[in-house]
Amino acid sequence: MSDPKKTSREADYRSAGFKGDIGFGTRAAVVVVDVVLAYFDRSSPMYAGVEAVLDPTVRLVRAAKAARIPVFFTRQLFEELDDDGVYARKVPALKLLRPGSKLAELHPDLPAIPNEVFVKHYPSAFHRTDFADRLRQLAVDTLIITGLTTSGCVRATAMDCLLHDLHGIVVREAVGDRDRAAHDANLFDIDNKLADVKHLVDVIAWILARK
Repeated sequence: MSDPKKTSREADYRSAGFKGDIGFGTRAAVVVVDVVLAYFDRSSPMYAGVEAVLDPTVRLVRAAKAARIPVFFTRQLFEELDDDGVYARKVPALKLLRPGSKLAELHPDLPAIPNEVFVKHYPSAFHRTDFADRLRQLAVDTLIITGLTTSGCVRATAMDCLLHDLHGIVVREAVGDRDRAAHDANLFDIDNKLADVKHLVDVIAWILARK
């Protein structure tokens, strides 16, 4: 049975002119945002209980690579120059992600190779990186977004995806957050204002159709 409050909220947003369909473009890339050990190591202050994100992410990445769709992985690092920044002051736990820290390493289940990985210092995969240029050089018009966390770096990346006039597709099962309420609220907001939120099965079906 559907939730009347949820149905009413969705109807209200649609009647107000939100939740248009962006859809897929013609040439896609995948970005896996910050699936690093800090979120999976139970001894880490950043542990987020997001283990369920791993399998859908790996499945998506393998499907994309089989279809020769470019895949990128981000790692967030904090270096000496970041220590006095506003971002570090707002989220001091991120100082754990120092160069050389195991917590800053990608989860070993990810099928990543070195030239697919790039470092960022801010929430968005685009901010002060060459990511937009790399996508432009590949003639990418669709960015499939996965990773952690929904309310932080995933949302920021979806926002910048929109600002770069890209078709943003967030994979529902392949993003996660430490708080379920924050996760759900941000997925709702992303889907209504920034990007399309789609199920894994539908994204993989689109990828397979490109082969």
